[in-house]
Amino acid sequence: MNSEVQFARDVPDGCTVSVRVHPGAKRDAVTGTHADAIKIALSSPPVDGRANDALIAFIAEQLRLPRTRIALLSGVSSRSKVLHITGKSAAEVQAALSPVVDC
Repeated sequence: MNSEVQFARDVPDGCTVSVRVHPGAKRDAVTGTHADAIKIALSSPPVDGRANDALIAFIAEQLRLPRTRIALLSGVSSRSKVLHITGKSAAEVQAALSPVVDC
């Protein structure tokens, strides 16, 4: 049985990613998983869409993509969000964003 959380799913022109955001953290980082989503801590506060902008910037940096290839599909004012990433497969995104497990 595969215990790894599948937070990315393939769609025709890329993939979607389920994200659980923790705004106002000390630093930007992937911190784990939550249900079927990846947990991301952001230093930006959840004010005036700044956390959403910070999330897109963080994901773009991690995936080495321009921000224009990442769109927020749902969860504008929620901690649970769904992103659409153009030009990357779910497997590529899953590998790049999977939290490191310390043993």
